[in-house]
Amino acid sequence: MTGSGIHGASGGALPNSVRIVEVGPRDGLQNEQGVVPLAAKLSLIDGLVAAGLRTVEAGSFVSPRWVPQMADTDRIVAHFRPSDAVEMPVLVPNLRGLELAKAAGARTVAVFAAATESFSRANLNASRSDSLARLSEVAAAAQGDGMRVRGYVSCAVHCPYEGWVEPGGAAELAASLTDMGCYEVSMCDTTGAASPGRALAMAKAAIAAVPIDRIAVHFHDTFGQALVNTLACLELGISVVDSSVSGLGGCPYSPGAAGNLATEDLVYMLDGLGIATCIDLDALVKAGAQISDVLGRKPASRTALALTSRRSARRIVKDHLSN
Repeated sequence: MTGSGIHGASGGALPNSVRIVEVGPRDGLQNEQGVVPLAAKLSLIDGLVAAGLRTVEAGSFVSPRWVPQMADTDRIVAHFRPSDAVEMPVLVPNLRGLELAKAAGARTVAVFAAATESFSRANLNASRSDSLARLSEVAAAAQGDGMRVRGYVSCAVHCPYEGWVEPGGAAELAASLTDMGCYEVSMCDTTGAASPGRALAMAKAAIAAVPIDRIAVHFHDTFGQALVNTLACLELGISVVDSSVSGLGGCPYSPGAAGNLATEDLVYMLDGLGIATCIDLDALVKAGAQISDVLGRKPASRTALALTSRRSARRIVKDHLSN
């Protein structure tokens, strides 16, 4: 929803509020080399929910042979039993994955389609047309069981195999996912190659093809552009943003792709713009620090690093929020 009276650098009206879809537990951890203990994943999700996040990707029901980090997703879903208060989507690539998700108690599933033929074959082991046919079956079966379905368009801006993606083609794919019944479609800059001009072209095409309240954006930070790309899309009126605590993430099928937009940095920016998120930044930083400790590295979030390394940064945040 737009009309807050706040305008971005280009003069576009910004939304009154933004719903953040936290993808750290799935997209953030899926590419880790070492096994992340189940207890650490449960603690991470607890911390994210305590910070105020109400949509948290819990994991994925993909083959543990290919993505071993997601092998315990059934235990995560069963532990939390997603409720009306907190939605926990889980990725399902096929009908088998859907059955596993349903058995664990999932109420929302996510499906992926790739904007290019090459990425579809590399990531989904199927042509674009075959992939869409398979996803249509999954979406129909999920909705038949009363489940909600979220869609993702991978490589909506750039493909590691084919280069820049035609915005209209990515938008057409988003429309196909919407026609399947996806309540929301996230447009993903999978390689993190987008800059604001490319991000705007992608978002404008998506808005022309899909109702704006059913579009989300998902930027990786390979070139340090994720935050400014997100702001550019917010100025168009998009009000759902995917991000990952501590900047966790990457894509095993996109060599060189860096982590996702850090949730802490996104919240700091939105707070400064007066856009409501209902997220407690201190609690969010704590959750990110805990999982970063488990992974043996510092958070990739600049906001988190500032708040944990300099006492004066907390005074800055206090002033930031009061003005």
